[in-house]
Amino acid sequence: MKPKLLITRKVFPEVIEALSGCFEIDHNINDDAWTPEELRRRASVCRALYVVASDRVDAALLEACPELVMIATGSVGYNHIDLDACNARGVLVTNTPDVLTEATADMAWTLLMAAARRVSESERWLRAGQWGRWAWDQFLGADVHGSTLGILGMGRIGSAIARRGMGFSMRVIYCNRSEAPGAAALGAARVGFDDLLAQADHLVLVLPYSTATHHIIGERELGLMKPTASLINIARGGIVDDAALAAALRGHRIAAAGLDVYENEPALNPSLLEAPNIVLTPHIGSATRSSRLGMAMLAARNLLAVEAGEPPVTPLNAAVLKAPR
Repeated sequence: MKPKLLITRKVFPEVIEALSGCFEIDHNINDDAWTPEELRRRASVCRALYVVASDRVDAALLEACPELVMIATGSVGYNHIDLDACNARGVLVTNTPDVLTEATADMAWTLLMAAARRVSESERWLRAGQWGRWAWDQFLGADVHGSTLGILGMGRIGSAIARRGMGFSMRVIYCNRSEAPGAAALGAARVGFDDLLAQADHLVLVLPYSTATHHIIGERELGLMKPTASLINIARGGIVDDAALAAALRGHRIAAAGLDVYENEPALNPSLLEAPNIVLTPHIGSATRSSRLGMAMLAARNLLAVEAGEPPVTPLNAAVLKAPR
């Protein structure tokens, strides 16, 4: 009998075709929102799980899955997976880095430009029938060309964002725990955290979520930013205190924001919807067909490699392969 694989969300037909020769698949083809109890019930007989960032993989789920040997997440981030619990049970975890780098960097710039030039705010005004005449001071936004681009988290995506900044003749600064490889070639200078906040005209967040980065941008940090600055979050919800951001926008303590991720998504803090000059998108940073299909197929390749007794392409905890179960 083929080993059982649970795929928690509807995925591309190409992925199902690639996996069906090796696995007996339980596929959430209706894309239903499963309760934790339903997820545990379906996963309990499986050897492998194919999950996404909205699926919580915790100790309770692992305890219900005695046959589980592998979890492939179709995402770069993995804060939805209790990696320590997986290590303790010898369950391999893989993710999908690199594939979405350029698409997500493009999305950062989409939000940056839209926030800086007040695109969403002015479109809502126009659609509401309020445009009656042209005026010199109508929806004055912030310059992008020649301004200072700040990047918090200068990894692959951060570097791709910085590279795009060169085309706008921007001064690029970043904050990392260590020097970013290739930063010098991009003309990017490393600065301290508070200096990044104080100097950036456009601040882009590209760092992973963890307990250490929870609300790393809150009331204090927003207070250090320029009143003309914009804040862009394409990383993970929870990095920004959404309530504090909404208050800062209402109080004109910063000028604009663009968000693709949120605390407790898909539920949004209602104050964000009422904030002026904010661009909101529903976690679509990697949403091009080539990127999403590439991510989905990479997760499938990891599953197929392990089932064939080969090393996975992008493991997060490869050490478990050497440990006895």
